[in-house]
Amino acid sequence: MSKEKLNTGQKALQINLDAKKYGTFAEIGAGQEVARWFFHVGKASGTVAKTISAYDMAVSDAIYGQAERYVSRKRLQSMLDLEFDLILQRLDKTRGDKCTFFAFANTIATKQGPRPGVEEGQGWLGIKFQVHPHGDPATIIIHCRLLDWETPRQQEAVGILGVNLIHGAFYQHTDPDILIGTLLDGLTSQRVEVDMIKFSGPAFTGVDNRLMALQLVEQWLTEAAMFTADGETIIPSEILYKKPVLLERGSFRPLTNPMLDMLERAQAKFVQEPALQGEKPVVMFEMTLRQLQVENCIDHRDFLDRVDTLGALGKPVLISNFLRYHRLVTYLSRQTQRPIGLPIGLVRLRDVLDEKFYTDLPGGLMESLGQLFKNGAKLYVYPSLDRKTGKLTTVENLEVAPHLRHLYAHLVENKFIVDIADYNADLLKIYSGEVLAKIHAGDEALAKLIPAPIFEVIKAKKLFGWGQKAGAVTAT
Repeated sequence: MSKEKLNTGQKALQINLDAKKYGTFAEIGAGQEVARWFFHVGKASGTVAKTISAYDMAVSDAIYGQAERYVSRKRLQSMLDLEFDLILQRLDKTRGDKCTFFAFANTIATKQGPRPGVEEGQGWLGIKFQVHPHGDPATIIIHCRLLDWETPRQQEAVGILGVNLIHGAFYQHTDPDILIGTLLDGLTSQRVEVDMIKFSGPAFTGVDNRLMALQLVEQWLTEAAMFTADGETIIPSEILYKKPVLLERGSFRPLTNPMLDMLERAQAKFVQEPALQGEKPVVMFEMTLRQLQVENCIDHRDFLDRVDTLGALGKPVLISNFLRYHRLVTYLSRQTQRPIGLPIGLVRLRDVLDEKFYTDLPGGLMESLGQLFKNGAKLYVYPSLDRKTGKLTTVENLEVAPHLRHLYAHLVENKFIVDIADYNADLLKIYSGEVLAKIHAGDEALAKLIPAPIFEVIKAKKLFGWGQKAGAVTAT
């Protein structure tokens, strides 16, 4: 059985027949769908010490403590901690020498849809478990979006996802990449999206949760994943909910002074928007999988180099599969209804207005622009300097196709596209190829081309191959 790809029932039965696994199931919000699998396949007495559903809020608060939000990471963690401590208190003396204990928990909000104004089904699942008898516990926490319209289908999906998580924790914890790849066994990404995962505890020493966030996107469990500057994996709503957002997209190998200037100049304009009402926006960076590719593949070390440098600026990072800006804005609009600002270079603006990129959309370019700007998003455009000709291109003199000139004029006049006019002209002469050459040469002149915090972390950690071709270029 262990060499085959198991279905949900087989996974549950394998755990039930494993005499070393024993634990508690605590489930709120979508029935006891995970525990049901273990009773359904038989031999549950070998696995299940207790199941509990604290549906009433007063009962839930009495057991797990008061909560502002019942479907939240905080509530899940309190469930895991309490149930794991209880099973140790009650059974460690009698069964601890021959068992590894666990506590599984979930807190889920299903929906009946689609209906306007109804939030999508979503929730948190987690497991706290021992790898060895009497060992310190490890924990895996995930967040999911439930994409089925019918509540029974969402409940079914929660049951399957929960069994996959428990089975992965027991039998794939030594290889988190494989564990992530099994979470949607028996499901599809059209039914469930896992947009956050966090590994912690002694079983996962050395696991970098930023790489695990990347794995969620690489393996198509989600279209986007996010982490903070400190490397803490989060779901977007934890920092974006009801907040204005300013997001800069790039490859960041590394972020250069002109890119930072573009962000800062855009932010200066963005905060003056009347719709912000003086509120401070969340400022963040985004990289797509395509931008992460180096020689047609994603180098995980190179990825960590990039996020280490961005972390030096103290901003959260989004990893996504959104090739087009309108899909990015649609995603952000799910998290917040507040204004969205996108600093963007002239070259990327040309791509946004290029009809050849939208042939798969029924409405073509017009459909893309409609989705991009319908919620009040704005593009803050940084000028471009042609290195060969010395020509400066701005929003004002950008040449567009003749049949798009009136459309473009409309977008500029109505400030969907905003010109960044107060830029630092000297920075337009900095190019990424020059920056990478100086990094590889270990050239101290790099300090003039990139932000000081990024220069310091590149030099200290020898990121991007710092100094690997030392002597090829002398400092100037």
